Amino acid sequence: MSAQLSLTVNGELRRTSAATIAALVTDLGLKPEKVAVERNGVIVPRSTLAEAALADGDVLEIVHFVGGG
Repeated sequence: MSAQLSLTVNGELRRTSAATIAALVTDLGLKPEKVAVERNGVIVPRSTLAEAALADGDVLEIVHFVGGG
């Protein structure tokens, strides 16, 4: 069983067992290739989301892209 982490995501406290940012994004119902993520004030390159490990207390801002016209 994975440990539960406490994170702040877009200003909201969340508990998750996701190990990486990509896993968290997927758990939130978003596609990692269509988001921009800032962790603790630093932009995380999209190409590294699958390797970017989460830590207890991380503060994330996640913006997803929406197409339209």
